[in-house]
Amino acid sequence: MATIFIKDLLLRTEVGFNPHELGKKQDLLLNISIQFQTRGEEKNDNPEDALNYRDICKRIIDLVENRKFNLLEKVADEVAHLILDISRVEEVSVEVDKPHALRFAKSVSFSLTKNKSKL
Repeated sequence: MATIFIKDLLLRTEVGFNPHELGKKQDLLLNISIQFQTRGEEKNDNPEDALNYRDICKRIIDLVENRKFNLLEKVADEVAHLILDISRVEEVSVEVDKPHALRFAKSVSFSLTKNKSKL
């Protein structure tokens, strides 16, 4: 088992349900941990065997930036399911930060972990 981390992925989407949030894109910061089965790429150095994190990132960007969400919880869940659909992935943790969501706070975040065996 191995882990890939995608750190501080900055995306913009419509998120929130309060009147001042509706119709406005806001920043979200995602941190993702992906646990997966290797295919020997750590030994054979073959890029074709590696989990394609660039492709995963593009799919996350497309999912989040082309949708509207009420809750950070839904963003995290959708991203987790997208990643768990990859056959080699066993577990994923997603943290979604919404910077400046609260006065006097740097951000508010929601985090979840999903495991294929518990779906």
